[in-house]
This record gives sequence, C-alpha cells and structure tokens, in this order.
Amino acid sequence: MRIMAIADEESSYLWDYFDKSKTAGIDLIISCGDLNPHYLSFLATLTSLPVLYVHGNHDEKYDKTPPEGCICIDDTIYVHEGIRILGLGGSMRYRPGNYQYTEREMRRRVAKLWFQLLIHRGFDILVTHAPAYQLNDGRDLPHQGFKEFIRLMEKYKPRYLLHGHVHLSYGRAHKRYDKYLDTHVINAYERFVFDYEADEHSTLRYGIPGEVLSDD
Repeated sequence: MRIMAIADEESSYLWDYFDKSKTAGIDLIISCGDLNPHYLSFLATLTSLPVLYVHGNHDEKYDKTPPEGCICIDDTIYVHEGIRILGLGGSMRYRPGNYQYTEREMRRRVAKLWFQLLIHRGFDILVTHAPAYQLNDGRDLPHQGFKEFIRLMEKYKPRYLLHGHVHLSYGRAHKRYDKYLDTHVINAYERFVFDYEADEHSTLRYGIPGEVLSDD
C-alpha cells in the first residue's frame, strides 16, 4: 500500500497546481496535523482517496470547520485494509489549548485505549503530531516529544511512526527519517510518499521528488 503522509505546510505542488496524476498510485492520505482544513477537504474531494487525520496544536479551527470528507483518528485505532492505525494528535502543553497535553495527560489518553489495543492486538502505524521524546524532537518545550510514544513503540513494535510538528525548514538538522527499534519514523512535513511494508526487513522506497532515503 502506498501512503502519502502530510503535515504542517500545505504543498503548493498539490494545492496550487493540482493534477490527479500527481497522486496516481497512492492508496491512502494521512495528515499529521497543523494543516488548513480546506486543504484536507480539497485532497479528499479531488483524489477520492481516504484522508485520515489527527489534530496539531494549531488545529482548534477544526472544531468549527472540520475537514469535510475526512476521518479523524484521534484517540482511536482505525483499520484500513487490515492495517491498524492509531492516532494521537497534539503537542506538549506550553500554553492553554485544546490540543496540547502534558506527559501525564498523554499517558492518560493512551490508558483509555486499553480495550482497543487489546481487541486489535496492538497497531501497525502510530500517527501523531508531536515526535517521540529525544527522537528528532526539539529541546524547547513547545517542540519536545512525548516519552509515551517511546513506550508505545517498545511495547507494540509498530512498523511506522508518522509525525509532524518539527518543520524541516527550521534549520535545526531535523531528519526526514529515523528508526527506533523495529519502527520506521517519518517526519511528514509538507508531504512524504512511501510504501507500507509489514515485513521487518522493509526499507523506504519513495519520498518527495528529488529526495532519496534509505534505512541501510
């Protein structure tokens, strides 16, 4: 299955100059947050593909204008063609906001998922907005990652963690790709296309135009 992960900045390649051929071969779109809700609705309408999303810390506008034709997967395990996808949006709390959480609050969110985790026997893809703690995150509180995501990867060993929040344009040497134990970690900033591989020896095969990645 080919997945396009998006986050944080709307792609002019898709939005300003859309051509359906640009998404040919893609089976699923996943948003990791902080995107214009009209952009998500646009992608869902023009591509006729499923668009899943979690909230970013700047997505309070979704409360009044949710992305039409899209599926929110925050705090749930959504199964798409047999792939179990867990959504946990939001960032570390640094000011009042609906989609900001302390480490303890994030841990409580996960604890409430115990039955879903039990009946689904874990998950294959973890979709977040913030990164995991000390795994391509920032040292400032607003961009610090969650330790709970590390625990989830260690316990359930998902094939992928998709996140946003730390922009590759920040110039802090943030990486597009990393790996933690068995989990491929992808920063979805703007857009990134990859083939979902369930095999433990899988490698990343695709990226945005001109970007070549490997986990070798």
